[in-house]
Amino acid sequence: MILVTGATGFLGSELIRQLLLKGEQVRAIMRDTSVIPALLKNEKKIEWFKADILDYFALNDAMEGISKVYHCAAFISFDPADKKKMNKVNVEGTVNLLNSSIEKNISRFLHVSSVAALGENNKDEFITEKDQWEYSPERSAYSISKYESEMEVFRATAEGLNTIIVNPSIIIGKNAGKQGSGALFETIQKGLKYYPGGSFGYVDVEDVAKAMILLMDSDISDERFIINAENWSYHDLFTEIALNFKKNPPEIALKPWMMQLAYMGTRIIAAFTGKKFNLTKDTANSAFKKRKYSNNKIKKTLNLEFKSIKHSIGEICRDYQQ
Repeated sequence: MILVTGATGFLGSELIRQLLLKGEQVRAIMRDTSVIPALLKNEKKIEWFKADILDYFALNDAMEGISKVYHCAAFISFDPADKKKMNKVNVEGTVNLLNSSIEKNISRFLHVSSVAALGENNKDEFITEKDQWEYSPERSAYSISKYESEMEVFRATAEGLNTIIVNPSIIIGKNAGKQGSGALFETIQKGLKYYPGGSFGYVDVEDVAKAMILLMDSDISDERFIINAENWSYHDLFTEIALNFKKNPPEIALKPWMMQLAYMGTRIIAAFTGKKFNLTKDTANSAFKKRKYSNNKIKKTLNLEFKSIKHSIGEICRDYQQ
C-alpha cells in the first residue's frame, strides 16, 4: 500500500488520482480540519487516515502495512511571520515522517521539495540540480525550510532509507482553485495593468504527478530532479493568461522602487488594521529576478515530454470561466 501526505492539497490530490488509475492501493493522510477536494470526493478506493505529520505516534499508526511514501505535505508562505510554522511543518514534519519510515522499513520514500531549495547563479545560465543552495539575507523563510527538509532526507538516506527528491517549479493546473498559482489567474481575470520584470519556471500539476510516479516505480535512488516544463517571463505569462480571458494584457512595467513602495504601504495598513497582504518583502524582491530552470535531467532519465505551458494556461482559463 502507498501512503500520501498532503493528500487534500493541489498536487497530492492529482497524484492520488493518477495512482488510482494505475490500480494502486492508497492510504491518504488528512488532518481533522482538512477538506477532501472535489477531484477525490467520489473516490471510494481511498483509505483516508486522520493524522498530523507533527504527531509522530499517529504517523506510526498510519505507516502500518505501507511500502512506499509520497511526501507532498508542506506549508507554503512568503510571509516572514510564518517562519516558525514553516519550520515546524516543513522540517519537523519531514523528520517525523523520515524517522517513522526508517522504523517501519519503508522500501521507497519520495520527497516533494521545491526549486526554492536549489542554488542560484548570476550568469544568465540555467539552474540545475548541481547548483548548491547557499544562505543569503535574500533567502526566504520558505526557501530555508525546504533546504533544511532536504538535508533531513539526505540524513535518512545515509541511514539506509531509499529516497528520491523532486524539485518542482511553480505548479499550475485547472484544479488549483483560488489558492497558490490559482490566485494569479483570478487576479488577471479581474484585470491587471502591471507586470514585474522577472521570470520563473512553470509546470502542469499532471506532469509533476506523472514524473513522481515514474521515478517511484524506477530503480533510481539517492537523486534529485528538477521538474519544470518551461521558463516564462512574467510579462509573457500575464499576457497569455489575459488573452485567454479576453482581457487587455498588462502594459505597465513595474519598477523595483514601485514594488518596495507598495510593500511599505501594505505594512503600514497592516499595522493599523491587522489585515495580512500577499505582497511581502520576499515576493517584492523575487519579482525582478530572472530565473531559468533546466529540465534536461528529468527528460533524459524518464524520456519525458511536458505539456506546453500555453496549453495548460488555455485549459485553466476555460475551466475557470465555466
